[in-house]
Amino acid sequence: MVLQIQPSQKKPNVSWEALPADFILPDDPVENIQQPSLAAALTDALGANGRIQPQMLIGSNFGLVATINKKIVVKAPDWFYIPQVQPVAADIIRRSYTPNLEGDAVAVVMEFLSETEGGELSIRSTPPYGKLYFYEKILQVPTYVTYDPYEPSLEVRIWQNEQYTLQTADANGRFWIPELELFLGIWQGERLCKTINWLRWWDSAGNLLLWSSEQAEQERQRAEQERQRAERLAAKLRELGVDPDAIA
Repeated sequence: MVLQIQPSQKKPNVSWEALPADFILPDDPVENIQQPSLAAALTDALGANGRIQPQMLIGSNFGLVATINKKIVVKAPDWFYIPQVQPVAADIIRRSYTPNLEGDAVAVVMEFLSETEGGELSIRSTPPYGKLYFYEKILQVPTYVTYDPYEPSLEVRIWQNEQYTLQTADANGRFWIPELELFLGIWQGERLCKTINWLRWWDSAGNLLLWSSEQAEQERQRAEQERQRAERLAAKLRELGVDPDAIA
């Protein structure tokens, strides 16, 4: 449900400033036990298929920073993707990200809806800013995804003409995410002993991007099939009076 809050008419003054070292980041609780698993699965599939590069920044529950009317505002989406960021020293742990200061603008943001109103579709234009307003008007994120695991339902908004436009799913119920050149959709199945509705990636040809665990299982099955083939061949050779060990 979208909160019907009239946006303020005055355009906010937005700047991109480094987060002070002593700034206390929000520590909001995870409102849905599925949220961390959903985010991890999305990233796992990208990594397992060689689609993560060192210059990228992909994360979840990680602070995205903007300074609005001279006040620092931080939102921590459930999942996000930034194509290129400036590297940091090996001994430094990145604790937040300020777009346009530390690298590219944020390209994709996802929020997983909770049972109670969490502001994911709020257009509140005054503190505390609604998430939809923050991603649309402040960060101007090109693709904003919201997923309701209770329905389940998926919505994708594309930033066009300075505002978000809801996209229509294709015949398979999937959405094209141009920044990643992948389709995103809902898939029901098991991962890590959890049988739920997952968000998954498909490539432009419609091939599902497998998780690392699925790739490992495929390799295990391939190795088992190869072992069985070798055993059948060895048995056939013995029937013909040939010692397969001598051939080896």
